Amino acid sequence: MAVHEHPHRSRGFHLPHVRRHRNAPGSAVSAGTDAHTARAYALASLRLLTGFVFLWAFLDKTFGLGYATASGKAWIDGGSPTKGFLGGVAAGPMEATFHSWAGDAWADWLFMLGLLGIGVALTTGVALRFAALAGTVMMALMWTAEWPPAQHLSDGSPSMSTNPFADYHLVYALILIALAAASAGDTLGLGRRWAGLPFVGRNRWLR
Repeated sequence: MAVHEHPHRSRGFHLPHVRRHRNAPGSAVSAGTDAHTARAYALASLRLLTGFVFLWAFLDKTFGLGYATASGKAWIDGGSPTKGFLGGVAAGPMEATFHSWAGDAWADWLFMLGLLGIGVALTTGVALRFAALAGTVMMALMWTAEWPPAQHLSDGSPSMSTNPFADYHLVYALILIALAAASAGDTLGLGRRWAGLPFVGRNRWLR
């Protein structure tokens, strides 16, 4: 940081002349590039982290890794990944419908394939638009199953809901949509190569 001295003025402390540097074309381009790169890597990191959330849920429910799913109750052991959650729905307009779905083979397969597909798409950076659509539908159904607007469950007990609308399912849905809109798979992912494939070029919704 230079301090400019003027021959006809007394010596002393002078504020740095920063306006020239701020308006310099090279500095502006460099700052813009740095900001774009930082944004790209931040979104890529968010994509990878979110992908791990979905992949881990799939692995834990499939193999019973002892976190949300205890050993011996995994999908490969004959357990149902939807029976406990959907069977425990106790509020909302689709309570009876979710109870009828709980434990059905088609519901288990759709749910698990959804977790796997969304997780793989996010971690690799491909088909983010399709993943955002599928993930938003999944999150909407899970939001409806938990039904945050309810202050009381169907048996009259407190629901313990902390917010009548916004919960983590909606946050995940918005993240998926934002990642797809920002083409977050192009950084630290295979998004650019995926977009260059002929069948993807002909079907932009696969992007």
